[in-house]
Amino acid sequence: MRALFPGSFDPVTQGHQDLLRRASPLFDEVVVCVMFNSNKTGRFPIAERLDRLRAAATGLSNVTVDSHTGGLLVDYCRRAGIDVVIRGIRNVHDLEYETPMARTNRELAGFETLFIAADPALAHVSSSLVTEMSRHEDPGRLLPAGEGRGEGERSGEQAAPL
Repeated sequence: MRALFPGSFDPVTQGHQDLLRRASPLFDEVVVCVMFNSNKTGRFPIAERLDRLRAAATGLSNVTVDSHTGGLLVDYCRRAGIDVVIRGIRNVHDLEYETPMARTNRELAGFETLFIAADPALAHVSSSLVTEMSRHEDPGRLLPAGEGRGEGERSGEQAAPL
């Protein structure tokens, strides 16, 4: 079974890495894909986000990294032969946001969405929090190993719509 873990990943956080490591054993292949979110302004160029995702997926042989630069999530899933979409849920607000999208994707393209609860130790971590934190101090403890200061200081290109 082929799964998709979509997101803006701007920047990649420990929460993203944890979800990827936990989802990887559940599927034959996990495609982690940088997608565009019209509600967010890109800080890092897509190429840099892809590099950071590859680093976060080190040691996960069934994980591939991709980006989608046009169209909807369902368009990508149809083209790439995706069977299921993976979404991390940190709290009730995430669930309320993700549920209508999951239902719509099922109606439009017939694939399911698997919600994976965030590790409680990382449930407070978000890309927005990391960006804000980086304006005042080093957010390194919220990032995958090797990442550090400067996470919110860049302005990059947009990825494709979700």
